[in-house]
Amino acid sequence: MIQPHGGKLIDRVIEESQLPKNAPVLTLNEREKNDLEMISCGAMSPLEGFMTAIDYNSVVDKMRLANGIVWSLPVVFSLKENDPVVASGDVVLLQYGDKIRGTMEVGDVFSADLMHEAKETLLTDDDAHPGVQYLKTLSGKYIGGKISALDLRDSEPFREHRLIPEETRALFQEKGWKTIVAFQTRNPIHRAHEYLQKVSLEMIDGLLIHPLVGATKADDIPADVRMKCYETILEKYYPSDRTALSVFPAAMRYAGPREAVFHALLRKNYGCTHFIVGRDHAGVGDYYGTYDAQIIFDNFTADEIGITPLKFEHAFYCNACNGMASDRTCPHTASDRVFLSGKKVRAMLIEGIMPPPEFTRPEIAQLLMDAAKK
Repeated sequence: MIQPHGGKLIDRVIEESQLPKNAPVLTLNEREKNDLEMISCGAMSPLEGFMTAIDYNSVVDKMRLANGIVWSLPVVFSLKENDPVVASGDVVLLQYGDKIRGTMEVGDVFSADLMHEAKETLLTDDDAHPGVQYLKTLSGKYIGGKISALDLRDSEPFREHRLIPEETRALFQEKGWKTIVAFQTRNPIHRAHEYLQKVSLEMIDGLLIHPLVGATKADDIPADVRMKCYETILEKYYPSDRTALSVFPAAMRYAGPREAVFHALLRKNYGCTHFIVGRDHAGVGDYYGTYDAQIIFDNFTADEIGITPLKFEHAFYCNACNGMASDRTCPHTASDRVFLSGKKVRAMLIEGIMPPPEFTRPEIAQLLMDAAKK
């Protein structure tokens, strides 16, 4: 089994009886709530908490933790308007002010240049970028330190699919898989995705469909609709003994290349040996080049990353080929190729137009149509 990033799977889960008494209270926003869950179960190993200044600055400027381990995006806690300023000691972390999620041992309170963070990690400070929009809601003051968190998965959606790294690793061993390829998605699986996954399965023992179900943009397809699509397509079109479905409870950063590395490292913690990186991974709009998310891996050695990226070119249905293809295998022109952007698909659904079978399986198209009518 592949080693976790940093060599050890972190476990920061505690029981309710271990919560500190009469400690100051800080409020988690939705992303921080997602990150707290991911840190505590080891999905963000080797992180043991929200970043202090030394790690934050190193990650923003060098894509490495202060100890040199590759890490591409900040994982931070922002002081809120009504939060007390606590320089040290334990604090209680609440979700939206009502549900206790865990605690943090405050190790550092520091100011951050949020637009410098945006330019380095998102490669833009454009207000139209959702990641920049998020940063502009923050105070500019971060609090870092080791966390501990309650396991509240029983109260979360998709409980049966909410496997922590320890559990996915056990599942892979039970299935006898030595090599596992992970597929990150925040959209329903369409024919191009299916093509990449099944080409990977020709080489790899098992496939983990690992959809992100944390915070996303308002116009992204809701997670419950996407999960129905994943369950349906896996049941009808994939070999059950070669596939697994589990949710990835992280928030989208829409950070393109840096987020591709981030997603790969976290899937390594879940026990995956390979990671699919396709066209414009974790991108939004036109902020990143088509294959920038693949090129960024060239900045690191294979040992530093640990998990192997499988780099795929853009796939499409070609009417002339009468099947799925890519630029590597198809000699025909753009007029023969079926390509629909997410924006175009959403517009079709709103207008009551069924996406064609060359784009997505009919069962998936029907689920999306039904959801759009609600």
